[in-house]
Amino acid sequence: MQDLRDERLQIMLTPEELSLIDDFRYERRMPTRAAAVRELLRMGLAAQGADGDGSRSSHYGVFDRGPHGHKPSDSGREEGDA
Repeated sequence: MQDLRDERLQIMLTPEELSLIDDFRYERRMPTRAAAVRELLRMGLAAQGADGDGSRSSHYGVFDRGPHGHKPSDSGREEGDA
């Protein structure tokens, strides 16, 4: 069976995230970073039951960005402002 991959996905990673992916890849003797990322996606989707649960991409990251990280789009508004 031929593995068809006709979609390209480009993502930006921090050096720390890339290092973790490389560690995962080398520990499992995977041939490429792409193979490692596909396996991590497969594992993550399987662990979550692959059903949409309303999560946002900002909920996911390898590292906590702290209190000044991802802020809601309405941050800085006074209560009652519209």
